[in-house]
Amino acid sequence: MSQITFGTDGWRGIIARDFTFANVELVARAVAAYVKARGLAARGVIVGYDNRFLSDQFAQTVAGVLGEEGVPVCLVEKSAPTPVVAFAIKEAGAGGAVMLTASHNPPEYNGIKFIPEYAGPALPHITKEIEENIRRLSGEGRPGGGDRAPGVAGQPQRKIDPRPAYFAHVKKLIDFAAIGRAGLKVIVDPMYGAGTGYLEELLREAGAQVEAIHDRRDPLFGGALPDPSAKSLTELRARVLAAGADLGLALDGDADRFGLIDRDGSYIPPNQYLPVVYDHLLNTRGWRGPVVRTVATTHLLDRLAAAAGEQAFETPVGFKYIGRYLLEKNCVAGGEESGGLSIRGHVPEKDGVLAGLLAAEIVARHRQSLGDRLRGIWARVGRLFSERLDIHTTPAEKERVLAALKNLAPAAVAGKKVTRRLTVDGTKLVFEDGSWLLIRPSGTEPLFRCYVEANTPEDLEAIQDWCRALFA
Repeated sequence: MSQITFGTDGWRGIIARDFTFANVELVARAVAAYVKARGLAARGVIVGYDNRFLSDQFAQTVAGVLGEEGVPVCLVEKSAPTPVVAFAIKEAGAGGAVMLTASHNPPEYNGIKFIPEYAGPALPHITKEIEENIRRLSGEGRPGGGDRAPGVAGQPQRKIDPRPAYFAHVKKLIDFAAIGRAGLKVIVDPMYGAGTGYLEELLREAGAQVEAIHDRRDPLFGGALPDPSAKSLTELRARVLAAGADLGLALDGDADRFGLIDRDGSYIPPNQYLPVVYDHLLNTRGWRGPVVRTVATTHLLDRLAAAAGEQAFETPVGFKYIGRYLLEKNCVAGGEESGGLSIRGHVPEKDGVLAGLLAAEIVARHRQSLGDRLRGIWARVGRLFSERLDIHTTPAEKERVLAALKNLAPAAVAGKKVTRRLTVDGTKLVFEDGSWLLIRPSGTEPLFRCYVEANTPEDLEAIQDWCRALFA
């Protein structure tokens, strides 16, 4: 049995090789041990699942194990987005949730996220305790009883439908009246995932004209990744242009990440959309407060915060850190360049449905495209160009570069003076003109991710060339 570890956002494995019923049962027992040790068991645990192959059966197995361990269970009656399951914790006052999902990974993967009682991603000290429970249970010869028939429950469970309460909640967060008045035309692409039926129904209820594509369950995700990136949204782009729509809104496999196509067919990356959201909350809604972003996310958020007399917090990569700041620092918004977003008043979990609804509100309130809103921000605080460069190496070369990064402290990069060196997560060099470079190693592959943000495309390319030379 391969080692079960929780990465940035849970444990994931290939179905039938690593992600087996026996291993799922083992993780469920480890989660039960955690909630009992923390005095949370009596509050019960929500169990949710996405549209992946066997997710419903794996969820039944988790529910059965938790019941056997004396933990009350609320099992969602059908597939649901991760943020909706997280909201169900808050609504029910539960002790946490187990979500069966591999998010945007290929279809052969499945996974488990444990969402603690605060309704956001589990922090490292929590997943570490669960991993220790897994090792202890394995050592006791209790790997999970692989002879359990899938779907057999140890005790009766209560089934719940978290949609109505979630719908009521987001209607308080979003200006649905403005969406209705604007008569928006929107194309929605849930990418065959668990978000099917959420954006479409909410926008129709608001009065928008909605067309949906890929809005059915397909465990193979149409033969592609359920990842709402620019290269995956070519059909959505085509439909937006053909229909003359105001927006194209996409979700990943468990609907915690978002993808956006503007009315002119352009893809709006998260690094461009997050500032639009923060600016809207500050200057249209009149909210006041800081913003939080990961170390790899655009500093355009910092410029907007400074212009408003507010603070921008920086965290390691992973929405679990964003969620903590949303809870503890009363941030207006928090986001990451990989497509995660949440705002004040919502659960501290990234939510692609909320992100899409906010985009509709922004376009409706301003009667402008997202691109127009972004260009207005650039006119006020300046433009930044962001790009990630992936550099593949050999395992031996990776070790050499890791050793070199420990002492990497150049006085200048591509003619730009280095003013700050940060090691919050990877090695980040900030330059005197506000541009920056972040080098982060992959935790699983011989790969380095180099994030660059600069004031001009030429500066961005020069910093990238410097970065490539580092690996030569």
